[in-house]
Amino acid sequence: MSVQVVSAAAAAKVPEVELKDLSPSEAESQLGLSTAAVGAMAPPAGGGDPEAPAPAAERPPAPGPGSGSAAALSPAAGKVPQASAMKRSDPHHQHQRHRDGGEALVSPDGTVTEAPRTVKKQIQFADQKQEFNKRPTKIGRRSLSRSISQSSTDSYSSAASYTDSSDDETSPRDKQQKNSKGSSDFCVKNIKQAEFGRREIEIAEQEMPALMALRKRAQGEKPLAGAKIVGCTHITAQTAVLMETLGALGAQCRWAACNIYSTLNEVAAALAESGFPVFAWKGESEDDFWWCIDRCVNVEGWQPNMILDDGGDLTHWIYKKYPNMFKKIKGIVEESVTGVHRLYQLSKAGKLCVPAMNVNDSVTKQKFDNLYCCRESILDGLKRTTDMMFGGKQVVVCGYGEVGKGCCAALKAMGSIVYVTEIDPICALQACMDGFRLVKLNEVIRQVDIVITCTGNKNVVTREHLDRMKNSCIVCNMGHSNTEIDVASLRTPELTWERVRSQVDHVIWPDGKRIVLLAEGRLLNLSCSTVPTFVLSITATTQALALIELYNAPEGRYKQDVYLLPKKMDEYVASLHLPTFDAHLTELTDEQAKYLGLNKNGPFKPNYYRY
Repeated sequence: MSVQVVSAAAAAKVPEVELKDLSPSEAESQLGLSTAAVGAMAPPAGGGDPEAPAPAAERPPAPGPGSGSAAALSPAAGKVPQASAMKRSDPHHQHQRHRDGGEALVSPDGTVTEAPRTVKKQIQFADQKQEFNKRPTKIGRRSLSRSISQSSTDSYSSAASYTDSSDDETSPRDKQQKNSKGSSDFCVKNIKQAEFGRREIEIAEQEMPALMALRKRAQGEKPLAGAKIVGCTHITAQTAVLMETLGALGAQCRWAACNIYSTLNEVAAALAESGFPVFAWKGESEDDFWWCIDRCVNVEGWQPNMILDDGGDLTHWIYKKYPNMFKKIKGIVEESVTGVHRLYQLSKAGKLCVPAMNVNDSVTKQKFDNLYCCRESILDGLKRTTDMMFGGKQVVVCGYGEVGKGCCAALKAMGSIVYVTEIDPICALQACMDGFRLVKLNEVIRQVDIVITCTGNKNVVTREHLDRMKNSCIVCNMGHSNTEIDVASLRTPELTWERVRSQVDHVIWPDGKRIVLLAEGRLLNLSCSTVPTFVLSITATTQALALIELYNAPEGRYKQDVYLLPKKMDEYVASLHLPTFDAHLTELTDEQAKYLGLNKNGPFKPNYYRY
């Protein structure tokens, strides 16, 4: 038997390691391997010839942290021999390696014996063997059988939906699910996700102090006792806290989603498990969307008497399909620009048959949710979907209302060059005074890197604009509706749609130019990321108080018209959130109150004050 002599230089490249019987954690600390990698040390299924590893001198060094691919490792590079094969039984024996890869023991007298063969094991990296498919089923993942360029109704978000891939191809409408109480009056992605959703709701409760305060104050009285509220909003952990608060105040609730991409499946499951009839899942089709709304409204033995809407779709559906229901409905609470616009149209046409509360233009919604929420979530949504860097990028923000102001402030702070388009000279002047260049979209469309719509209007970005955009321009919407970007004009045979990740599409022109379309033109932050819970606490509290006000208002206080939340209630919502900051209000003296002509307890501003 011949012996291969390894030179000192070559031996230096392959340091000798003595291994004992190690636990995975010990192996991790001694070898520098992650727990996942240690756990993946198993023979490949039919991969390579176990009898023919590379010679030691030819074996490449282990990859560093920046190594691009596990393929750079030869099969032998991942070999971890058993402890018995590595121990020296005799201190005078020298280790050498056969050409065929086996261990050789050389005694002082020159006799060569072959050491017991070891079971060769190979590190399996996730990108090499798709090890992520072996993660626990409760962790969010996508079935490998699904194409990444599937239809635009893909329902999986990196934001966090704990989705069981075995259910990927099955519509929730086709499932028979029951909660632990035996109820099946709901339709969610997977009721088994309820435990995860409950944890998210509990986390959200910590950042929603006003709603929790309302619950405590409602222990003795139930201001919504007898209320039957049908709701259509984003179904997130924050909405769940609102719904459970309404339940604590005495209301019965049925709920659907106002956006096909914003539902958190695990939260919907947690609500269904708690007994709330919820009909929503992430990635609904248009038909699913209206079906869910109908299931909330059209139920035997249950008649809603209050509507909580976000976008006006629920109100529209009842007007269209069940107009007689308005005979028992006491009022509508609406929180979006789009929905409020529809209500004013109904009122102007004389078709609004119940009082409606415009929450969107209440101070605590407009000046906090619209501004501060968007200021933080615009960056989150863009980062999660595109991994882009903002510094130096040219961005055009269409609309300088509160949403536009928040977006512009965030992007400017990150070093972007921001342009603004506006139709209102007052908002336009504000943009100029804040240091933004006021332009027409046509003037900058060829050069900008990002286009963001914040107007609540329709066809703000047209096919003509889309045709003229530079390659890889990112297009997204921060308004509620999906009408601001003319997405329909892009669904033509000459353009190719390519799904690159959840809620991210490349739309490719015949010449190879492509734009990056986020959430198919729907609301970016709630479709592609999350929003700050504390800011939503302010909005949710405003919604709850508006429902209480309309439900308990004496006959005749509110006509069949659209109203703003009373100023006193706006101030009350704000006061409930101040203790979070350990903030202390100054109180007026009697003399000061008399001088200003105010009640010492408020309201402190007239209705025309603009803040």
